[in-house]
Amino acid sequence: MNKEELIKQTAKELFFSKGYLHATTQEIADAAGVNRSLINYYFRSRDLLFQTVYREAVESLKSQIDEVVYAAVEFKEKVERFIDVYMKELLKYPYREAFLITEICSKNFALKEKKKSASLGHFLQEIEQEMDKGTIEKSEPVQFMFNLFSLMALPVIMRPLYQKLLDISNDNYDKLITERKQLILTQIFK
Repeated sequence: MNKEELIKQTAKELFFSKGYLHATTQEIADAAGVNRSLINYYFRSRDLLFQTVYREAVESLKSQIDEVVYAAVEFKEKVERFIDVYMKELLKYPYREAFLITEICSKNFALKEKKKSASLGHFLQEIEQEMDKGTIEKSEPVQFMFNLFSLMALPVIMRPLYQKLLDISNDNYDKLITERKQLILTQIFK
């Protein structure tokens, strides 16, 4: 792995896996085992490194989700695959959503692409069709998406708090998370 990729991977690990959402350039350099000036050489600034990691994270997840959304399978299987992809990524990078939200809300961060994703529009149409068929509860299709993402993300994002409040061991929490897919499907399909 070259130094530039090592820096990006280290930053991604710090931001998304360990939750160091505001890691400094020095902290990233130390974790990568490189000189801080090397980060500035490749990325010019910490903000540009953040934007690079953000963009790559969004593109990676988007390509995986696009593959699922455009798959020629029944809607329920598509949702199952969607849950699998999203939960796998969420468990690997539990702080990614917090990082993305923090960066999107940052006053210094400009979103380059403000248009709605074609795959999201396609998926919302499929949701509406399934509502018309009666396989899922009729509502605004965006409400279905809210529910789906909430059911997937909240228990992972809130893990430290839930484990403390409910006195749940790591092993038991992992077991509960692996049981989520079936629970989610039961909740959203009639």
